[in-house]
Amino acid sequence: MKAIRLHEHGGPEVLRYEDAPMPEPKPGEVLVRVHAAGINPPDWYVRDGMTTMPGETESTFALPMTPGTDVSGVVERGAGGFSPGDEVFGMVRFPSFTGGGYAEFITAPVSDLARKPAGVDHVHAAAVPMAGLTAWQFLIDVGHDHPSPFQAHPHRPVPLGPGTTVLVNGAAGGVGHFAVQLAKWKGARVIAVASGRHGEFLRSLGADEVIDYTATRAADVVRDVDVVLDTVGGPASRDFLATLTPGGALFPVFYAEFDADEVARHRVTVSTAQVRSNGAQLAELGRLLAGGTVRAAIDGTFPLAEARAAHERAARGHLRGKIVLTVA
Repeated sequence: MKAIRLHEHGGPEVLRYEDAPMPEPKPGEVLVRVHAAGINPPDWYVRDGMTTMPGETESTFALPMTPGTDVSGVVERGAGGFSPGDEVFGMVRFPSFTGGGYAEFITAPVSDLARKPAGVDHVHAAAVPMAGLTAWQFLIDVGHDHPSPFQAHPHRPVPLGPGTTVLVNGAAGGVGHFAVQLAKWKGARVIAVASGRHGEFLRSLGADEVIDYTATRAADVVRDVDVVLDTVGGPASRDFLATLTPGGALFPVFYAEFDADEVARHRVTVSTAQVRSNGAQLAELGRLLAGGTVRAAIDGTFPLAEARAAHERAARGHLRGKIVLTVA
């Protein structure tokens, strides 16, 4: 089969389109012919040279390897309730770097997969798993009891509904645009923070208010928020503490450091999680996709052979939704 493989670490130029061995499913796994593969930040982290997941002490892969976790395709060899011809999508073996999604074929544990909604094409389905599950496991239900490597206590989502306000920072990106929609599904008021050019897009997803971070600092104008989902993270994440109501929660998706005294002074909670593969939750997302409650936005598509160009697009940032590789 054809696949994208890494033989060394570096920039997008190290992504090679080449012949690779056909994977062989283990017990409890299916073989899937990939039609589309989603691109996610861990893909370029591993390309750059990150060889361990946070919290792990030993390398979790060896070169050469095929990156990618998010796929949509058709079952070739079935198991566990999936039969040949079934259309499926999933985030495979995460957290690990053994997904192998940038390829014509992939093996996947049946527990990582869900049936693709009939009205959703493979490109849009492949855009969902990691970003959608991240938003789900931060905001709706963690779905597992594994601790985050960044905190000792388990992450607990805040119940959302009418009367609650959610602020999503980085709202136009992969995780962000799903978070906006899931919060609205639960009945919350949603404040979206993103570049001003994404305003109309975010309102179409249900955002009640859009703040253009290039013109206005959210921490200067927003107060009494119940939950902040910060998909950007980094040192500026602490600025959102001031937007929270006492008893509120700040959920940084990417690593960010906080001063414990400052958090206590605001009387709020800071909590994070590590997204994990979960076919059952993906099936719930699939029902929302099928009903039109949630939709996946596509920033762009690239043929599998042009994975380098796809990574170069990701590196330029300011994405609207997801980048997806298409597989012939």
